[in-house]
Amino acid sequence: MSNLERIADSADDGGETIWTEKTGWLDRVPRSFKMALVFVIFVLLWDMVTRFGFVSPIILPTPAETLKDLIFVGQNLLSGDYMLAALWITLLEVFYGFILATAIGFSLGVIVGETAFGEEAIMPYLVAIDTMPKVAFAPLFVAWLGFDIDSKVALAAFIATFPIVVGTAAGLHAADTNSRNLFKTMGASRWQTLTKMKLPMALPQIFTGLKIASVGVMAGAITGEFLGGGKGFGELIRTAASQLNTPRVFSLILYLSLVGMALFSFVSWMQRRVVFWQKDRVSAGSE
Repeated sequence: MSNLERIADSADDGGETIWTEKTGWLDRVPRSFKMALVFVIFVLLWDMVTRFGFVSPIILPTPAETLKDLIFVGQNLLSGDYMLAALWITLLEVFYGFILATAIGFSLGVIVGETAFGEEAIMPYLVAIDTMPKVAFAPLFVAWLGFDIDSKVALAAFIATFPIVVGTAAGLHAADTNSRNLFKTMGASRWQTLTKMKLPMALPQIFTGLKIASVGVMAGAITGEFLGGGKGFGELIRTAASQLNTPRVFSLILYLSLVGMALFSFVSWMQRRVVFWQKDRVSAGSE
């Protein structure tokens, strides 16, 4: 209650009390300015750490070296050289992995959320699998599917599936008792109840699972390239790290983060269009 300010309405109707929330000066600063401020502070601290030798430049490059390599990688991508081909392979792994994870995760989520068999017999196994170190499965996927992108797609989908399962199953349970009774009173079939009531009400949770999966699928694809070889960005990062070319490692990671942010933003954009009745303040900063 400390941040609330009681204002006694002195209007002529008298007696009415209005409570308004007091906004701090930092909260009134535009979001873009705050983000830029945090970025500048981060870069200054980074530059001080490297300039005064707190960390070896072999381990941590300077911001200037990283910027120089960022420009080099960007020029390589724009010229269509070998880095563009590597990025395209990684993009394919991420795209196929996300589509596969969405299909499997949604199907399992409906089974778990809609049937007692799925909740009682399948969900415990899914939880057990999710608690396992998924990275350790990478050699198995390589042994089963080879060194091509198939093994990377499988690992990416494997990591990204579980959040979609949980989001879908939790969303199907979100329907309130009144809505269930209404559909039952109207004589709706189980399929009609699922498609016309439960799934629309489950969409916010489903999209939450998709957003978590959009982050995990990138990690799965890159981990697959680290451990299973390949020709994508993960292989370029592994090669640069083995040569102690840390500016190249940093620049490649930054470009990969842009890809991950683009996928996350796309899912958030889809959520705002499909679940238009929900105000997603976290992902939709412009709203």
